[in-house]
Formats: sequence, C-alpha cells, structure tokens
Amino acid sequence: MAARVIVAGETNVGMKRTHNEDAFAVIDEDHLYIVADGMGGHASGEVASNLAIETLRDFFRATSTDPEATWPYKMDKARGYEENRLITSVKLANLRIFENAQRDPKLRGMGTTLVTMLVVNEDVLIAHVGDSRVYRVRDGQLEQLTEDHSLLNDYIKMKKLTEEEIENFPHKNVIVRALGMKESVKVDTMVDAPKPGDVYVMCSDGLCGPISDEEIRELTVQHQTDLKKACSAMIDRANQNGGPDNITVVCAKVVGVG
Repeated sequence: MAARVIVAGETNVGMKRTHNEDAFAVIDEDHLYIVADGMGGHASGEVASNLAIETLRDFFRATSTDPEATWPYKMDKARGYEENRLITSVKLANLRIFENAQRDPKLRGMGTTLVTMLVVNEDVLIAHVGDSRVYRVRDGQLEQLTEDHSLLNDYIKMKKLTEEEIENFPHKNVIVRALGMKESVKVDTMVDAPKPGDVYVMCSDGLCGPISDEEIRELTVQHQTDLKKACSAMIDRANQNGGPDNITVVCAKVVGVG
C-alpha cells in the first residue's frame, strides 16, 4: 500500500542574479524530492546546494541497497525508521557542507536551505532547514506546512508584528538556521497523510517572496493537470514581479493512496 505521486520541477536564475545557486532533485526511485537554496556568493552557494542534494541521494541509495549500513548518527527511538533516515541524510549533508567550507577558504561561509519530501507507504514525510517551504493544496485550499527558520518569523512569533511592520521589516533575508552554518543542525520534520488530488508545492524563497500565497494557490489549482505548466507559470509570475532571487519550485501531485 503506497501513495502514488507524479512530480515536476523547474529552476530559474531570476531577473537580478547572474548565476543560479538553487538546486532541486526528483529522485523517483526513492520517492525523494528536494529543493535547496544555496548562499555564500561567488558560486559557493551553488556548491552547497548541490552538495546537499548529492549527499541525500547517496545516503538513500546506500541505505536502500544495504539496510544494515552503519549510520553516522543514532536513531531517535521516538521516530520511525524512514523519518530517522531522512533526518540522518540532512544532518550528514550539513556536516559535509560545514567540513568543505572549513577546508577551502574560497568556500568559507557557504550554506544552503533545504526542504525535502519523502513518500513512504501512505505517508508524506517532510524535513526542512531554513526558509524554503512546502505548501499543500487540498480541495482548492492552500496550507503552508513548514515554518520558516528566519529572523522575520522569529519576530512575528515573539512580537506579533503588524502587517505594515512585516512588509517593511529590514532583515527579511536573514535566516537563523541553514545547512553548513555549524557542525550540527536541528532538522524539523512532519508526517502528513496525503489524499488523492493533493498537490505539494516545494519552493525556495525566490518563489514565495515575490508571489503571494494566494497566487501560488491560484496557479497550482489552475494547472493541476499539468505540473510542468504549474511550475513554469509560478516562475513566470515571480519574474514578472521582479524576480529578485533565483527561483525553484517542485510540484508533487498525489494520484492515488493505497
């Protein structure tokens, strides 16, 4: 018994940047889908986002062919095997990025956000670090499933900022958690029970910054029968709205459960 999904993804440099530090992966054989938004400039952000994806892909490949493979981190007994597997892969990616940055002065300070979705049996497992997001569109309604690890979100939670203060917040791009910042990282996870027809939208802040949640909902609903078109339409809209950053979106539609 398993959820079945169809997936499409696209990335775009945007209107203001000269190169793309975002990366995404659709790894159908492991039912694993990833969006990473690298930072650090001078191509090091690109190194970090690609290293994150490569590490997750390699870890899942190694542990699916050899379930007895030794893991670099202890399992959390309060969580299931697959959720532990996902968390471990992200922690390993964090360590690899951190160690590479320590070794190479040109890569010092590099990091990446990461949001990843794993479809297991009848569940969707989500893990994330940073401000890349996962939304779910169900019955025409959009819900944000992840919580941004950003300074702005911390302020919103502490102070209940007004709409105007949120709009004019001077440090919108400051994230408080990312892969590569420290030797270890806290990974947020959640387990979602999908229904046929659900569309999960994973994106970097280059998408959800320039376009509103309502626009994401509207374009997803409008193009839910053609996910490639949905991704392109959202990226086009972000670019029409200024495209200040690299833009990446992956859409996964649940076509059956059980």
